[in-house]
Formats: sequence, structure tokens, C-alpha cells
Amino acid sequence: MSEKFETSQASGAHYQLSRFVGEWKGTAKTWFDPNKLEDESPISGTMRLILDGKFIMHEYKGSFKEKPMTGIAIYGYQLELQKFQCAWIDSFHNGTSIMFSEGKRGDKDISVLGSYVYVTPDIEQQWGWRTHIEFISDDELVITAYNVSPDGQESKATETIYKKVQQHPFLSPCIPDQII
Repeated sequence: MSEKFETSQASGAHYQLSRFVGEWKGTAKTWFDPNKLEDESPISGTMRLILDGKFIMHEYKGSFKEKPMTGIAIYGYQLELQKFQCAWIDSFHNGTSIMFSEGKRGDKDISVLGSYVYVTPDIEQQWGWRTHIEFISDDELVITAYNVSPDGQESKATETIYKKVQQHPFLSPCIPDQII
């Protein structure tokens, strides 16, 4: 293990990611039009460290208009580029696509931007999808995603408000002298 990674686990970006670890429950909201809430449903998720603490995997289950929805997001921090990164799949939003997202170099906030293509028989447009994660406290976190139109306008698309319901010993955050 590199010294940079060990430092990141102890007090840097990887430590910040390790704070996600645990079982979470909350509410997910979805908007298609920024002025009209489309759905508000319960959601639950598990976040755990993978690959010796290099990444955190967020697996979640919820619903949209009473239809089941599941998803997985893997978050990491690329030390050399100093960027948060994410790969995301979801049974509702993504279809058969994997969305790759990346933050800005040196950004301390966990905010990543990816893109997707909106396709109809008449249109093929490139849209952005920005995901921002904010710790309210050690037991509460908010994951907000924004659609970014082709002309750069952002509008809230989803918001998940999580409360930590359980911290498992095998899911504990990285501690400098402990490898999980």
C-alpha cells in the first residue's frame, strides 16, 4: 500500500468516503419538471468498503411510483488526478448504460459529473448528470442529482435523504491501523 493511500485513508478523501459505511434508510424524491415533484418513496441502502478500502459500494433499493427500483454506485478517489469518480447503474434511470462521472481536480466536495444521451426518433441530445453528496452529520447524508441540459441549465432530478440505521463492525470506517 502506498504512503499516499495510507494518508488518504487516515485523514483524506478515502477517509471521507469511509464515513458512508453502514446501513441507511430514508426518502427518495424524483422530479422530471423542476416545478413538480413526481414521486416520493422510501429507500434503503448499504454502503461498504471494497478492495481494501479503495472504493465504497452503495447498493440501494426503492421504488418509483410503486414499481421496484435497485441500483449500485461505486465511488472512489483517484489520488494522482485528485478527483472523485463514480460508476453508476440503476434499474430505473440508466436503462442498459453505465454512467461514469468525475469531479473537478482538487475538489474537496464529493460532486461528480457524468453524461447520458437522450434519444427519441427525432432527437439525440447529450445531457449531463451531476451528483453531489453532503454529510449533514455522521448519521445523516443527502445525495442530490441534477439534470444538466445541453445548454448548461441545472435542475434537481433526485434527492435522497438518508439516516444511518445501523453500523456493522465489519462495515466500520477505515482506521489507520486497521485494514478491513
